[in-house]
Amino acid sequence: MKSVRTEYLRPAAAEDVPALMALRAEAEGWLRTKGTDQWSDPETGERAISKWRASIDEGRAWVVVGERDEVLATVSRGPVDRDFWTDADRPETALYLYKLIVARAASGRELGTRLIDWMSCLAALEGRTWVRIDTWRTNTGLHRYYERLGFEHVRTEAPPHRRSGWLAQRRAGAMALPHDPLSVGSPEVATALRDLPHQRSGEASDDLTN
Repeated sequence: MKSVRTEYLRPAAAEDVPALMALRAEAEGWLRTKGTDQWSDPETGERAISKWRASIDEGRAWVVVGERDEVLATVSRGPVDRDFWTDADRPETALYLYKLIVARAASGRELGTRLIDWMSCLAALEGRTWVRIDTWRTNTGLHRYYERLGFEHVRTEAPPHRRSGWLAQRRAGAMALPHDPLSVGSPEVATALRDLPHQRSGEASDDLTN
């Protein structure tokens, strides 16, 4: 018998900042063991705390919490990054996904995939066409992970002051795990997501530049 899921998604709150900082620090350490230089400059101190607080205050950050209200994962949305995406990409047609982090203790629950599916649903509800990401240029393992979830590589940008720049996008509304969505704290949003028609992330999509 399939076990009942106990984790759920809610907007991040100010009191979550210490847990978010801990998630980031854990991710930095784990990445170092994987032979990648991603997040090799630790994001700590007041500047990092201020960035998290700004995301929370602006309603751009969400967390997945467990049955003991512990933070298991996080994801944020944000404005288009003009170092990477241009007017020709029609930036208004996309939701931009940032800071997807999953606690190592929650590995195996597919929270990353389910969070991406949640953002995909949100993008579709807003009438957008794409969910877009930019990732570390040298982290080829992460590129393969996103491609397995239906993201298609658009291009790679390499501005000298940035280490990210591998750009990819997935059709809004596409679901990698359509039968295992995250429960959402708001009943209204949960109902809207349940009623939204979805496509699997492997289904054909239009030209990437549309």
